[in-house]
Amino acid sequence: MGHDHAHPTAAQAHRGRLVAVLVLTLAVLVVEVVGGLVSGSFALIADAGHMLTDAAGVGLALGATALAARPATAARTFGWQRAEILAALVNGLVVGVVGVGVVVGGVARIVTPGEVEAGLMLAVAVVGLAANAVGLVLLRRGQEESLTVRGAYLEVLGDLLGSVAVVAAALVVMATGYLRADGIASVLIGLMIVPRAVALLREVGTVLLEATPRGVDLDAIRAHICGVPGVLGVHDLHAWTITSGVPVLSAHVEVPDDLLSRGEAGRVLDDLRRCLAGHFDVDHCTFQLEPPSTTGSEHHAHA
Repeated sequence: MGHDHAHPTAAQAHRGRLVAVLVLTLAVLVVEVVGGLVSGSFALIADAGHMLTDAAGVGLALGATALAARPATAARTFGWQRAEILAALVNGLVVGVVGVGVVVGGVARIVTPGEVEAGLMLAVAVVGLAANAVGLVLLRRGQEESLTVRGAYLEVLGDLLGSVAVVAAALVVMATGYLRADGIASVLIGLMIVPRAVALLREVGTVLLEATPRGVDLDAIRAHICGVPGVLGVHDLHAWTITSGVPVLSAHVEVPDDLLSRGEAGRVLDDLRRCLAGHFDVDHCTFQLEPPSTTGSEHHAHA
């Protein structure tokens, strides 16, 4: 019997929250650009630049989740689910580039400080801080389930910390007149952005390289498979991730010749699927049952 493998992805469950965060981000972006230009604060412009990457990132995430919801076809047997991971990859690259640019601009502002209207700078930064706090609350649960949502969450977190830095810089300028605080805040914003981009890209690389999903112990899975009645052994065991929340597994399972001749293959397959779903939260499993007489001639280059 055929099965529809277009599983719902983790990001799709949080689509409405992503839309809300996108609207908030665009609103704050406009406010910070205007505020930065009027007040002369490069830190506000830097934070607005990060807001721009947030808006692009969330927009990519929304587009990717829409693609991922499309059904599987003969040409794309898993549908477009991997599109979410590609969106997270673009997110990480864009955020990294913006982070480096912000650091460079901040250093230039430290070397050559400019006049800043600290009162307006502070007011705009507080608005950004409040909006980012709301965005974090909206995405907090989803970031534990989806790399796409996590990318948006990390960007909003970076913006919140950036808003804190701008607030602090504005207070320093108001209290002491030390104009280089604006440039220092910009550099801090850039230094907070870059490591998060690196972390996101590392996780994306794990998925694209089809590494074993985090928390999946292949030795434990092998032991459970071998513990199913009728199973003699297992080889060519693979576990990887299609997209966030969609782990898959395949394996060649040895069973006695007489078990196959008695027509018990269906029972063994049902036991294997129940075992994996119950202990390891892997719903998409593909098992090839084979007698020992056929496995000796195979070349096993895998786990």
